[in-house]
Amino acid sequence: PLDNKEETAAAKCTQQCLRESLSISDLECSLCIRMFFEPVTTPCGHTFCKECLERCLDHRPNCPLCKQSLREYLKAGRYSPTVLLQDIMLATFPTQLAERRELHRAEMAELSNLTKNIPIFVCTMSFPGIPCPLHVFEPRYRLMVRRCQESGSRRFGMCIYENGKSFADYGCMLEIRQVELLADGRSLVDTIGRQRFRVLSRGHRDGYHTADIEYLEDKKVSGEELQELQCLHESTYRLAQRFCEHGDLTSRHILMQHGPLPEKEEDIQASADGPTWCWWLISILPLDPSYQLNLLSCTSLRARLSQLQHILTALLQQPP
Repeated sequence: PLDNKEETAAAKCTQQCLRESLSISDLECSLCIRMFFEPVTTPCGHTFCKECLERCLDHRPNCPLCKQSLREYLKAGRYSPTVLLQDIMLATFPTQLAERRELHRAEMAELSNLTKNIPIFVCTMSFPGIPCPLHVFEPRYRLMVRRCQESGSRRFGMCIYENGKSFADYGCMLEIRQVELLADGRSLVDTIGRQRFRVLSRGHRDGYHTADIEYLEDKKVSGEELQELQCLHESTYRLAQRFCEHGDLTSRHILMQHGPLPEKEEDIQASADGPTWCWWLISILPLDPSYQLNLLSCTSLRARLSQLQHILTALLQQPP
């Protein structure tokens, strides 16, 4: 067996041979024309950066070079790195590999910022603390969801479309809880609403919308004002309970879909977005999205409760 010195010498010799026989262009991805980053090899034998291959598979489930079907590969949803290639790159071009890693790290850091250039999914109304299941099939949103996971933020903004603008001025951050990949690349994404925000400026990235945002917070009240607010909160919650027990077919159907009315919170000002049960109610009531948007952008819990009280009273007066 070789002793340590001989082993080191043999390794150096292998490195030297590799350097002489390889150029940096031999280690470039044919899709991004940059040095491979996290190289993966398809069953048909072609190698790409993991991210580049995923972006191609967002559009069609075939190998970008030979067009062979990769449906089964896509269905597995796991891409094993090509370890030998990674070792060769580390041995021959360590400096360039370090630069490539740094570039990727900088791109990820930019993607994980949660106030600047946040990705915006233009689709439906969503609310703080309320689950929002999504079916993602458009290539641009597949890319967006994957980036949210890879950057570690697991969050993106949800806004509704608004005439004359690409999307509304107010929205809600969604946090990805689980992603179920389907064989054709579509996915079922389980998300839950987090903070509300206001859009400061709009942008684009790779086909999807982005925005710079600021988060909204309910105005805090104290003393007599807080006592009045607590009374209003109590009476509105009782109306909500009556509405849920109202028992007509529509509300029974709603409760089956959305689960029961959430419990009342002890401290009604604990969250910047106010009690969750209010948002649950706003999400199930037969309200126009523009009216829901109005309630979402309102930073007075008192005003929100007053409007809910008004709506519930009107609904409870209707004959079943």
